[in-house]
Amino acid sequence: MDYKIEATAPDSAARAGVISTDHGLIPTPIFMPVGTVGSVKAVQMTDLRDDVKAKIILGNTYHLYLRPGTDILRAAGGLHKFNSWDGPILTDSGGFQVFSLAERRKLTEEGAHFRSHIDGSKHLFTPERTVDIQRIIGSDIMMALDECPPGTSDYGYARKSLDLTHKWLRRGWDHFNATEPLYGHRQAFFPIVQGCVYTDLRQESAKFVADLGAEGNAIGGLAVGEPTEKMYEMIEVVNAILPSSKPRYLMGVGTPANILEAIDRGVDMMDCVMPTRNGRNGMLFTRHGIMNMRNKKWADDFSPLQEDGPSYVDTLYSKAYVRHLFASQELLAMQIASLHNLAFYLWLVTEARRHIVAGDFAAWKREMIPNVTRRL
Repeated sequence: MDYKIEATAPDSAARAGVISTDHGLIPTPIFMPVGTVGSVKAVQMTDLRDDVKAKIILGNTYHLYLRPGTDILRAAGGLHKFNSWDGPILTDSGGFQVFSLAERRKLTEEGAHFRSHIDGSKHLFTPERTVDIQRIIGSDIMMALDECPPGTSDYGYARKSLDLTHKWLRRGWDHFNATEPLYGHRQAFFPIVQGCVYTDLRQESAKFVADLGAEGNAIGGLAVGEPTEKMYEMIEVVNAILPSSKPRYLMGVGTPANILEAIDRGVDMMDCVMPTRNGRNGMLFTRHGIMNMRNKKWADDFSPLQEDGPSYVDTLYSKAYVRHLFASQELLAMQIASLHNLAFYLWLVTEARRHIVAGDFAAWKREMIPNVTRRL
């Protein structure tokens, strides 16, 4: 994997670049639709490519390991062939999902012992095992196994958690370098910075991660209960240490405003389930504000979802019709909303990139933040 910076904002830490993978180029900053079990919910791959204009999607090691399983994925020739997505794929190591199981898991220096949420069967994720699984999945970018402590963790827990994450990271990194891809394309390995909301722990972790010299680096453990301003503060702390010559991936964030603020602080890659999950529940994000399509105010509004929207569904369907679909619990409502939101998120990062190159990103961001946070 290669990364080249093409422009930097004169009054911001924002930058525009290009990540090169064997499955295609990824212009940054980029938003990555989440396809947890090999599919982005309610959206076909053709729509992701042609309408949403996604450049990279995510899969999840935990979920894909449990279902369909590594035997099926290996027989298919990896996730690209299994789900017919021919662009780059990033896989989360599954650590966040394992740790969200609470009563179903136990952490040791060996790894994460857990019970499947599907049938209760017992499993073990070690740093080495998650690398092996991601080799079988065949993702272009794989993530290290880590522990994601809650944003409200006390210092003692955060310290212990970070020590475990760093031990796991060293083992995962060594195993990655001792193994080879299975399907003829290159795979990159991203370590993850942790440390909760504690500046000294974040600095220590960022230095540990930077010293590995991986092809890219991730920032985890944010947007998990801590105040938003603390999240932004930790991004700044970490990005002051992570090498500027490598892409920086902020995991699991977030709202349109979060994305713009992260880009402003030097983040290149982001993902979140919000556009699809909130869309399936009737929330549409637009450049003019946020719409709840279940509200009666849209019942007789026959104007397009968004006259200047980036997706074909924006001009094809009226607000009244989409509101009717949600009120009638029609599956088409979820498809339209998911397409609309994903297309908007990709439009947002594409516009951010354009303004970084033009040199007026900071001014544009100041105008956009009130718009994308407004309730319509």
